[in-house]
Amino acid sequence: MIGRLNHIAIAVRDIAAASRLYRDTLGAEVSSPEPLAEHGVTVVFVALPNTKVELLEPLGEDSPIARFLDKNPDGGIHHVCYEVEDIGAARDQLLKTGARVLGSGEPKIGAHGKPVLFLHPKDFNGTLIELEQA
Repeated sequence: MIGRLNHIAIAVRDIAAASRLYRDTLGAEVSSPEPLAEHGVTVVFVALPNTKVELLEPLGEDSPIARFLDKNPDGGIHHVCYEVEDIGAARDQLLKTGARVLGSGEPKIGAHGKPVLFLHPKDFNGTLIELEQA
């Protein structure tokens, strides 16, 4: 069902500082910040030869990233994103196995302009999983 690793997301308090760290210290290519109001985050992507790192900063106090940072003041890995060929079929198969899809269960458009879903971390060894339509 899952395909390639699309990205690993890291929650940060200051996306500009985190971007400088990746760009200036590690020599990485870093995208411009993009606010995603529907998801309550501002994102940048760090391009790597084989995947991406997504840096997430809270966009407003109701952001799920703000709540994550309340529990993890230094930030840290927030989720892992895998690509799937058919997000609807993947969701249906996961629900049949008892996995929990967060939210309404309907895909939302993610940072790459493609449908995404999130799976409950308690069903996946404590890791929040994002699925993105390939």
